Amino acid sequence: MTRSSTFLYKAFLLIGVIFIFYNNSSFTQVDNPLYDRTPLEYYQNMNPQFFEAVVTDPEGFDDFNLGVNFAEPHVSQNPNSPMQFFGAYNINGAWRTYDGHDWLSSVPNFGVSVNGDPVTAYDSLGNLYYMNMFGGITGCRVIRSSDNGTTWSAPVVAINGVDKNWIAADQSAGPYSNYVYCVFTAGGGNGNFTRSTDFGATFTQTRVFNTQALPGMMVAVGPNTSGGNDVPGGCVYVVTNSGSAFASTYTFYVSTDGGLNFTLKSAQNFANYVGTNVNGRNSVQNMRTRPYPFIAADNSYGPNRGRLYLIYASNFPSGNGNKPDIFLRYSDDQGVTWSTARTVNDDPNTQNHHQWHPAVWVDKTSGRIFMKWMDTRDTPTSDSAYIYATYSADGGDTFAPNQRISTQKMRINCTTCGGGGTPRYQGDYDAIYALNNISLSMWTDFRNGQFGSFVGYFPDFAMKAGPNTQNVENNADSVFYNVSVPAVKLYDQTVTFTASVSPTPLSGTLTIDFPDGDVLSSYPDSVRMRIRTSGFVTLGNYTITVTGSGPFGVPVHKRTVQLTVEEVIPVELISFNALADQNSVNLNWTTATELNNRGFEVERNIKSQNQLEWVTVGFVEGRGTTTEAQNYNFIDRNIDAGSYLYRLKQMDFDGTYEYSQRVEVEILRPLDYALEQNYPNPFNPSTTIKYSIPQAGVVRIALYDVLGNEIKSIVDTQQDAGRYEVLLDASGLASGVYYYRIQSGEFNSTKKLILMK
Repeated sequence: MTRSSTFLYKAFLLIGVIFIFYNNSSFTQVDNPLYDRTPLEYYQNMNPQFFEAVVTDPEGFDDFNLGVNFAEPHVSQNPNSPMQFFGAYNINGAWRTYDGHDWLSSVPNFGVSVNGDPVTAYDSLGNLYYMNMFGGITGCRVIRSSDNGTTWSAPVVAINGVDKNWIAADQSAGPYSNYVYCVFTAGGGNGNFTRSTDFGATFTQTRVFNTQALPGMMVAVGPNTSGGNDVPGGCVYVVTNSGSAFASTYTFYVSTDGGLNFTLKSAQNFANYVGTNVNGRNSVQNMRTRPYPFIAADNSYGPNRGRLYLIYASNFPSGNGNKPDIFLRYSDDQGVTWSTARTVNDDPNTQNHHQWHPAVWVDKTSGRIFMKWMDTRDTPTSDSAYIYATYSADGGDTFAPNQRISTQKMRINCTTCGGGGTPRYQGDYDAIYALNNISLSMWTDFRNGQFGSFVGYFPDFAMKAGPNTQNVENNADSVFYNVSVPAVKLYDQTVTFTASVSPTPLSGTLTIDFPDGDVLSSYPDSVRMRIRTSGFVTLGNYTITVTGSGPFGVPVHKRTVQLTVEEVIPVELISFNALADQNSVNLNWTTATELNNRGFEVERNIKSQNQLEWVTVGFVEGRGTTTEAQNYNFIDRNIDAGSYLYRLKQMDFDGTYEYSQRVEVEILRPLDYALEQNYPNPFNPSTTIKYSIPQAGVVRIALYDVLGNEIKSIVDTQQDAGRYEVLLDASGLASGVYYYRIQSGEFNSTKKLILMK
């Protein structure tokens, strides 16, 4: 689908969404704190834009700007293809990438107008599940894709409810492998749970939880390691949210039979206010928020396998109007008891800054816990924020130094974004996913006064390439670029570099390599990239794209440099001719001007070999630098019958070279047998004997004394038709008269020679 058709399709869906909102009593201008819905005002003023741009800061770190959508993104990564990600923003702005760098937009078809809160999940086979609310709002539909969102199955109704859905899939090889689980606030203090055991074809409701009064119900999958067991995917966790908006109660449930039955494990009161109470909602700088209970389980085979994690935002110290921190707790007994709260943000005085909007994921390959959030520590007045991230490699006891992953500051209270309500709707959550110790965050960014859709890696490396442009001669020339990783954000893996050229030259070749190696493993550091021309590259401008990527393809970043191919003619050749003379070829050529001309290598090729091998047969010195015409000659002797190609390799004193046009010449086969008189004659001690045979056969030439005694065999072999010459060395013979005779087929001929010492 083209960008224009995509936009029209989204606009069509948008009209349907607005119609539903106007005609459904549950969507009004009144902001109900019991529901986290996008206000109607936003739908009346939204201005979606769909594009992809890389935003690079001065250090060389990237964010990916995916345009303007409607906040509240979610993202998943294909466990079988780590470079494939799929994410979506409200209402149905879906994005996918197959290489971790280039993102494609789409509007998947749910069969009806949808109402947003998109969430996603991958199963162990690489099936992607995409969930969205519909019916303004009465339920959720799910569609499935086996190609990262290129094509989709028919939509099915997965669950009923009124607000804030979530989805999870079992990525293990356990007894419930590839089961898909959904939760949804049902209203009236209840929350629904459904599961699919047939890859999302059908869903069955197995439980209604009566502790779900506030938005924020979530589901996660982990192994069951209790009682000495180890059942992959054996625990399905559900956390509900109830109580007061400023004193939430998180209630934890677990199923050990694939979501069929659940056991209540505990109810915990961990969170208080997040910022300030504004009209019954938590607010940070007039941005509405909430202490959602985000949960994740450790599916790795590391030391903390089976551990359940909880992350949330809450004021510290507690109380209305204070500033929130990000807290992590963990449970080793399926949610019955919990660790003390660990403060994730590491700013020196956390009471001076807001930290909120957290998200969490546990890398199933390593057990690292990855977290991201919004943070005002870089803004003394706390009116602006960056996106921050960290990880824990020891099960949530300590955290790596916090890293800023957004490349530009954003004003929190986005008065130009179009979100409605007081506090203003600017999205209620963001997302993070991690695999192979690399995470990707998807968030809503207000830096441009809009609901910007952004993506970024962590840990990550910066990348630069330069100079921006260079010129190169179109044949046998080379230039170098410097490609560097000047800084990293906790990145400790290798970076491998590749490069490509666009457009492809119509003639000649541009060869790109990294002569000192294409891999970096310590930072800061750099590599040299070399570009070489050969075969008279088409003149013009070229773009060189350099890609740096981690061991599993991500993180991945690209830089472009420019190359201009120019024509340089050090020697102007105005003629080049070849003439056959029996079994020799006489080559003649003329130059009009010469510049630093060392000389010419003469190269020959047998035409029947299709130019696969060129043989250097001689070298003729050049005239250096001159503006006067110069004539040259070279004789290639003793050539067998056949068709030949010749070319000149003109060489400069600096080692550069270029090739001339080719000329063709044919050495004909002799028509008759012949034995020529030796030369010189008389001779001492060697002489040359020439002969011709018009057809292939055994050739015998021998030397005789005056009495007819054979003294020496000169030639005795099978030969093809052609002209030949042989050198007779008589250094061991006495002076005198001798005879040499040829025999080939019925041909016999004898000549006299004189050795004179």
